[in-house]
Amino acid sequence: MVPRYARPEMTAIWEPENKFKIWFEIEAHATQKLADLGVVPESAAKALWDWWATGPKIDVPAIDAIEAVTKHDVIAFLTWVAEQVGDEARFMHQGMTSSDVLDTCLAVQLTQATDILIADMDKLLAAIKTRAEEHKFTPTIGRSHGIHAEPVTFGMKLAQAYAEFARGKERLVEARKEIATCAISGAVGTFANIDPAVEAHVAEKLGLEIEPVSTQVIPRDRHAMYFAVLGVIASSIERLSVEVRHLQRTEVLEAEEYFSPGQKGSSAMPHKRNPILTENLTGLARMVRAAVTPAMENVALWHERDISHSSVERYIGPDATITLNFALGRITGVMEKLLIYPERMQKNLDRMGGLVHSQRVLLALTQAGISREDSYRIVQRNAMKVWESDGELSLMDLLKADSDVTAKLGDAEIEERFNLDYHFKNIDTIFDRVFE
Repeated sequence: MVPRYARPEMTAIWEPENKFKIWFEIEAHATQKLADLGVVPESAAKALWDWWATGPKIDVPAIDAIEAVTKHDVIAFLTWVAEQVGDEARFMHQGMTSSDVLDTCLAVQLTQATDILIADMDKLLAAIKTRAEEHKFTPTIGRSHGIHAEPVTFGMKLAQAYAEFARGKERLVEARKEIATCAISGAVGTFANIDPAVEAHVAEKLGLEIEPVSTQVIPRDRHAMYFAVLGVIASSIERLSVEVRHLQRTEVLEAEEYFSPGQKGSSAMPHKRNPILTENLTGLARMVRAAVTPAMENVALWHERDISHSSVERYIGPDATITLNFALGRITGVMEKLLIYPERMQKNLDRMGGLVHSQRVLLALTQAGISREDSYRIVQRNAMKVWESDGELSLMDLLKADSDVTAKLGDAEIEERFNLDYHFKNIDTIFDRVFE
């Protein structure tokens, strides 16, 4: 985790204090259910909860000092708690194994993190929707392969981004459901030394579902899917960021990141206004996606269970969620403050002498009785003249002077094919589909 790209609310989830708090709750809830079942004395559970209600804060350095000797983090924690609670603590961890604590804790942390990420997605969606509605009918050029294609609206471009992030949110909700899984099944997952009712109790108390069958560890296909979803969302952030970066290019300049008073763009060139936020987001997206492959490789554990996944998840759990949380906040800010230039969009639309209307003329000629092949040839030969003149010539004027065209279409019919509003007649339908 890099502090520069971290926000306190998400970072707190991965702090040792929160981890040990969850560990305690898992152990205490398990002990309580064991007491209800008559396996351990009721006094054992009471002693744990009484200490927790009045005891000191988690002493991370003290636990770390014990682990330096035991070389086992869960044993170190249990030893420290026993030192605080006294003799009744010996009933903790009855029939459990370390993975019961570690995996269930990770599930809690990931669900806590996901709740924040879902809220982040809601804020981003709201920001994109606001700007999309603001520019619902703002004409701009649609590009394919980076080349002018046909007119669209800027609102439609943003509606596409909204739809993509809405899918991302749906996937994140499902990923949360899948990762919110509790396993308290003991060594090799057989429940030989602990009643399945304990697992159900702990799961209920922590807001989790039970793992139907564990191998001592929760199967890592769940985690692989979770981090894959984070990677897809990061890719969507990059996709939108790359578009902003393109739009801010000097030759395009249809939109740009907000440039605040006193901000500097270059240490050498005072005139520079660089898309630094969206460039940064491209880099952050790469880091979130970097968690996906290790998560996939964690699925295959030796003979069903080992701890090769553990070191990986100590990295990717915090790093991927913290980085995505920061990235979602940043892209939301970019969208909220994005400077949009409709006049420049119109200027770019007009730059190539009406080439963006070529398809409508092609279709009109086919409707007038000319074969598609001949219609294409007629329009293209005029379009290439405009292209080679760098937009100095007008496609409409050249078509009006082409006898093959005028034999089938009058001037008014040609001019009608250059009507910009024609392209936007279904924008309402698109918006209804996206924002219903």
